[in-house]
Amino acid sequence: MGKVTKRLLPFLMLLYLIAYLDRSNISVAALQMNADLGLSAKMYGLGAGLFYVTYILFEIPSNVILVKVGARRWIARIMVTWGLVAVGMAFIKTPDQLYGMRLLLGTAEAGFTPGIIYYLSQWFPSDNRAKAMSYFYIAAALASVIGLPLSGALLELHGVFGFAGWRWLYLIEGIPALILGFVVLKYLPDNIQGAKWLLPEQRKWLSKVIIDESKISHEKKEDKWYSIFSNKYVWLLSFFWLLQAFGTIGITLFLPQILKNISGGTDFIISLLSALPFLFACIFMYFNSKSSDASKERRLHLGIPLLASGFLLIMSIYTGITTTYVLLVASVAMNWAVTPVFWAITTEYLSSGSIAAGSIAMINAIANIAGATLPYLMGYIRDVTGNYDYALWMVGIALVAGGILGISVAQRVKVNRLVVVQETIK
Repeated sequence: MGKVTKRLLPFLMLLYLIAYLDRSNISVAALQMNADLGLSAKMYGLGAGLFYVTYILFEIPSNVILVKVGARRWIARIMVTWGLVAVGMAFIKTPDQLYGMRLLLGTAEAGFTPGIIYYLSQWFPSDNRAKAMSYFYIAAALASVIGLPLSGALLELHGVFGFAGWRWLYLIEGIPALILGFVVLKYLPDNIQGAKWLLPEQRKWLSKVIIDESKISHEKKEDKWYSIFSNKYVWLLSFFWLLQAFGTIGITLFLPQILKNISGGTDFIISLLSALPFLFACIFMYFNSKSSDASKERRLHLGIPLLASGFLLIMSIYTGITTTYVLLVASVAMNWAVTPVFWAITTEYLSSGSIAAGSIAMINAIANIAGATLPYLMGYIRDVTGNYDYALWMVGIALVAGGILGISVAQRVKVNRLVVVQETIK
């Protein structure tokens, strides 16, 4: 497992860092782009959210195709196409072009995140899975830790060669995806059997462990991928992930503008302040997942942090600038802390094959409904009220509800999984 961790996780973390940067750098670009394109907060929210519309539509088909053609080829295709679109964002001139390119970006990137999650579940046994997922999602948080100050610095290139700073941002940050897409073809094995850097006995052992943990006999009874739509546990997991996404999507896309609204700092200072919550998110994810794996307890590690995140976010509305910022930092960190534990629970329940791949994609797609609707709604609230207070109340309530649901759904999934395993043994 040490070899697998060192060989796969740093590379997959790099891929996800670039993916998350390209989808969320619009939050920093907006500090200049909105004025250049004549965007109101509502129009910006629409542009940010349209990414998730096509992302949702194509996630399940993308993951089903990944299982059939192999992770290496399909992930490479995703990266090259989204890299082309990300670079193209530098040349938009109207709000309509922004909307169209965000739709194209969602289409190109659809299936990347659930594809990687499924891929990790085929390499890491359940005892190692939450920790492995934490490393993967740490890359998303690092994308903000590194990417927000980087994006803020790129805004300072404003006027170089007659190019706006926000255009330089899109151009420079889109190129790595293009390059890494070709690296994937060379570097990433499709499966355990293709990992020549493992000894034959290591490949045999790991394959056996993964197969033994899979509920193969259960899956054969429902070998059609569309059976996921009748699985109530998949729907419960999807609804939890939707509520959690109110925080990861809503706060991430608007944090620079929220901080600008309350502090009035320069663009670069705002980008630095926006990065700090995600540094703490990395720390919280690591220790929450490590504790969950060590104690083999998932339910409280899933529900309690999300409850705390919601309450802290609501409290931040009614405090002074410094305390508000501290509470926002803590809320973001707590929200992200549940991510690896959630995917550990989910992949332990879903096992392998097209049903698992389709279920993971469906869960992620439903969560991204928040991405398709929340940015527009938050922008509309900002335009009407002049601040983000009611929007933060809405997000906070969703996170509290998600925490309560998480405690319940983790227990239900665990009980159902035990029943399935017992039936398989019989």
